[in-house]
Amino acid sequence: MITRDLFPLLQCPTCRSRDLYVAADGLHCASCANIYGFEDGYIDLMPRGADYGYVSKYVTDEAELAEELDYRDLAPPLLAAGVRDRALRRMMRWQPSDRVLDNGCGTAKHAVWNAPYVARMVGSDPATLFADEAVATVALTKADSRSLPFAEGSFDKAFAIDILEHFPIDVIDDYLAETARVLRPGGLMLAFSNTREMSPIQPVINLSRRLGRLFVRAGVYDFSREARRKSDHLKALETWEDVLEAFERAGLRPVRVIFWNSLFTTFVEHVLMKLGEAVMGRMKDEGGRMKPSKPKIHDDNADALHPSPFTLHPSPDGIAREIRARRRIRSQLRPGSPVYYALMAVTLLMELDLWLFGWMRCGSYFILVEKPR
Repeated sequence: MITRDLFPLLQCPTCRSRDLYVAADGLHCASCANIYGFEDGYIDLMPRGADYGYVSKYVTDEAELAEELDYRDLAPPLLAAGVRDRALRRMMRWQPSDRVLDNGCGTAKHAVWNAPYVARMVGSDPATLFADEAVATVALTKADSRSLPFAEGSFDKAFAIDILEHFPIDVIDDYLAETARVLRPGGLMLAFSNTREMSPIQPVINLSRRLGRLFVRAGVYDFSREARRKSDHLKALETWEDVLEAFERAGLRPVRVIFWNSLFTTFVEHVLMKLGEAVMGRMKDEGGRMKPSKPKIHDDNADALHPSPFTLHPSPDGIAREIRARRRIRSQLRPGSPVYYALMAVTLLMELDLWLFGWMRCGSYFILVEKPR
């Protein structure tokens, strides 16, 4: 969504001038003469002529991923996304006057879910895989986080969900420095990401992963969509010390940390929900009724040698089944429906990982930081 109250926050991403004016064909910079076009629900504010060494696969493979990720329709905040979102709300403590940046918003689902609680929610991403609801309700910009198109101190708060693990160190430094720049003094940022560190209870967590691998080898389901989504995870911040040093370089001070030791979460994601998706995905509509279709066995010797249930060779059948299952589940997620309450119960089960084990250092973390006054 393009709204007038977004314009006062902007600066030219190419020359950093604030001498901008609006015309019918887009936003014009009077200093460098670049024009930033108004697209379908967002402004294209990518810096002109920039030559970046690193470009995300979500930009280079955007058209292919658009077909694969089933991103346009949003479900309510449930399961792992729901756990992230509930932690985001608790830690950020939204105020009605807050101006908030979702920096690297992806579909902008977290921006959509939290927009009602703040004065202005802005989503920014170099890829435009924005959900339809985001296009309708959130101020959106196509922008690169290394050269954000916002003036210094424009936002009270910012957040980055599942972002930092995608970047090399130099990009992380630029990303955090730019996020810090657009925060006001005393402003807060929350990041959720992960390092390469194992949980102290990893052997117990891995029991669910092993069970998941058995189902993969039996052809019950696969993890090709997850593998595709995570295939560019670099985890350049390998340890917790690396994380703290990165935020320190950006001038951001840690306020609170919660670790996500995924004991219950791994069982839900690798076994419970995948079994449910396998059943729903193999049901075919016929005469108004649904019946199970014959499963196609996935046999890949490389999977048997790989220490995780993920396969890096996307299975078209598996992807189609998963998308079909998720669409059917979404169609039943009416407020107060049995499916909604069941998934909310599972979400709360997953959230126990934060309440019970959030003090225990591991790879996945929520960190709340502050820009000094």
